[in-house]
Amino acid sequence: MDKFYHSVRLDPELCMGCINCIKRCPTEAIRVRNGKALINSKFCIDCGECIRVCPHHAKHATYDKLDVIKQYKYTVALPAPSLYSQFNNLDDVNIVLNALLMMGFNDVFEVGAAAELVSEATREYLSEHEDQQPIISTACSSVVRLIRVRFPNLIPHLLPLNPPVEVAACLAAEQALKKTGLPREDIGIIFISPCPSKVTYVKSPLGTEKSQVDKVLAIKEVYPQLLSCMKAVGEDSPEIGTSGKIGVSWGRSGGEASGLFTESYLAADGIENVIRVLEDLEDQKFTNLKFVELNACNAGCVGGVLTVENPYVAEVKLKRLRKYMPVARTHMEHDAETYIPWTTGVKFEPVFNLGNTMMESFSRLNQVERLCKRLPGLDCGSCGAPTCKALAEDIVRGEASEKDCVYYLRDNLHKLSEEVGILADDLASGDKGGDETLAILKEYIQRISDEMSLLDTKMSAEDKE
Repeated sequence: MDKFYHSVRLDPELCMGCINCIKRCPTEAIRVRNGKALINSKFCIDCGECIRVCPHHAKHATYDKLDVIKQYKYTVALPAPSLYSQFNNLDDVNIVLNALLMMGFNDVFEVGAAAELVSEATREYLSEHEDQQPIISTACSSVVRLIRVRFPNLIPHLLPLNPPVEVAACLAAEQALKKTGLPREDIGIIFISPCPSKVTYVKSPLGTEKSQVDKVLAIKEVYPQLLSCMKAVGEDSPEIGTSGKIGVSWGRSGGEASGLFTESYLAADGIENVIRVLEDLEDQKFTNLKFVELNACNAGCVGGVLTVENPYVAEVKLKRLRKYMPVARTHMEHDAETYIPWTTGVKFEPVFNLGNTMMESFSRLNQVERLCKRLPGLDCGSCGAPTCKALAEDIVRGEASEKDCVYYLRDNLHKLSEEVGILADDLASGDKGGDETLAILKEYIQRISDEMSLLDTKMSAEDKE
């Protein structure tokens, strides 16, 4: 099973053990144990939803700092289309692009320009693979990872093309090599990302063996310095933008699909909505669909947790910005064609299987069903798992016990108390041997004491939440 880098991290010192994250994680990758959250790396898809909902800021994304520019002799910035949506009253992307040069980058290559190439390649792929439809976009790497671990039947429907950021990195590196004559290790291709998913992609790419992106900066880290540089950009600054409406539209939900010139598509954003669509796709509930665009973040990439603007406000800004742009400004050339298709496939990773073999999995599944009948079915999260079923699976895997459930403990205490009462009556009436009954009674009292201590601990944790 592949081991992936994860950009979403947890700071135990800030974690208060609340259950906000376990309830919102789309793959149930988080548990609360001993008052602290834990992330199961096998299940995590780095969507960043836990970062979004954590009230204590205990979850965060790893990314590079601005000073990485100094590590290279020549640097190329790859601004995501969602970057343009972060600024008020922006009517020309060239202001942003020139400001990036003023920040210290030697060159700029728009990811939106590469997006137009991917849109062109997608249109051609759709026309040649009607039997594979609906085709599912692979631009959001969190969605691809989700399909990879949870929806194996949909893997054949994935669009086998690299995301725009990878195509942009390949073309930017090629141009920089020709322009400077420097060795590749002296050239830094630096992506300005709206989300942690792209950070994970760069470290552990899907569809290609190695990403050409060298470093990843967060939009929220770049934003303050970039904003001050934008104010210094003059009216006579050169026009260096190379993307049009199609490329810029990729920053919002539905933007990728709109560049395919077809009405037979579905676009969904927000990880919970994405899962609902994937479940319906797996059940073949949709008909006559050519293309499915799915974005893990609300409103698309403009809603990434590494941005600064409200995603829906940003979406409006992006629509306004593209209004007077040409439809497309970048078109396919022969050298670009080689960078677009995947070079490696995506394989199913059965991380959610309960056993190593099918028979073992079926056996454990039966155990889970029996446990679920004994658990209260309230899905309260007090046990540290998001649902009673998730707790049952943890118990079967040997990672938890029934005593983690507060309600199970309470019911067990009632039963023990009743049995102690019966024993006390027996002792008083002399129906059983006094020494034997007294020994059993002491054992039960000790068990009640242990259960009460455990219950007090769990109730105290619940009070904190």
